[in-house]
Amino acid sequence: MELELRHLRVLCAISDTGGVGRAAAALGYTQPAMSTQLRRIEGLLGEGVFVRSGTGVELTAYGAQIVGRAREILALSDDLTRLRHARSPTGARRLRLGAINTPVVPTLLEVLREACPDLVVSISSVYATGELLGLLEEGELDMGLGCDYPGLPLQHSPELDHRAIRTVPVFVATHAGHPLAHRLEVPLSGLSQDAWFVSADDGVGWPGAFYDACRAAGFTPAVTHEFHVLDQLQAMIAKGLGVAAVQPTVRPIGGVLVKPLAGDPLWQRHLLVWRRDTVEASVVEAVHHHAVRTHWQLLTRAPHFQKWVARAYAPTRPANESRKALPDTV
Repeated sequence: MELELRHLRVLCAISDTGGVGRAAAALGYTQPAMSTQLRRIEGLLGEGVFVRSGTGVELTAYGAQIVGRAREILALSDDLTRLRHARSPTGARRLRLGAINTPVVPTLLEVLREACPDLVVSISSVYATGELLGLLEEGELDMGLGCDYPGLPLQHSPELDHRAIRTVPVFVATHAGHPLAHRLEVPLSGLSQDAWFVSADDGVGWPGAFYDACRAAGFTPAVTHEFHVLDQLQAMIAKGLGVAAVQPTVRPIGGVLVKPLAGDPLWQRHLLVWRRDTVEASVVEAVHHHAVRTHWQLLTRAPHFQKWVARAYAPTRPANESRKALPDTV
């Protein structure tokens, strides 16, 4: 008989539960079978691993070393198993990617196909970052593109990790005939009488951040519509039916103007989130790198955003007028 991984799991289970009977129940053994198994394992190791105590069993000094090494070996074995499962039958790596409403997805997928030919990406559309986190926590997804807001950092379990792609100001979309259409920057207070299209709760701070900004500007929107389908939303804005907070990467259709809000009262941080146990570090680095580049390329193609950057970071801007850093990821 040779020492096997299942024997190491038995030792760890007994150590974790503090008793042979409790470990047997956890692993689906009978207590006599577990006791027999333990005797055989200790025979292979040449020395006792546990001693009886008033509440069950405790590790011997030798046993503590054995169980410590057993955990290291099991962790390495689990890593190898995850790596095998993360590959398709052809040997390619698989990545289940979820994404909220972000314009980077089409270009990002195209770039990843070119840059990482051995990475097979399947994409899932998710409305809310909160929902995205739930799918990641449950193991339904490996990685996701989400967001949070300054002052409301993303909260998740230690099973996940995240990294910022970029922090950007939230802009406003109005119809071309709006009374403030001539302004370079639109004061939020100047929109107090407008109807607003407001997207639904995303589970991480929106629309609370929006309503907080409105209150700070001295008003509460009198009329709101819950809506987030972008093409239909722009069509309604073009008809003068309301205004909406939008990402600066939005490409306005005819009859719609996208402008910065004066003083930048609203910001959004775009994030890459992933499961630590299923996504290799090299995949994280590749996806993050290309997501950052893709997002910045989209911003450089948005004239309204480029005009904002030119004003916000102009050398002649008064020293006492500060803006949050933007060009680098945050």
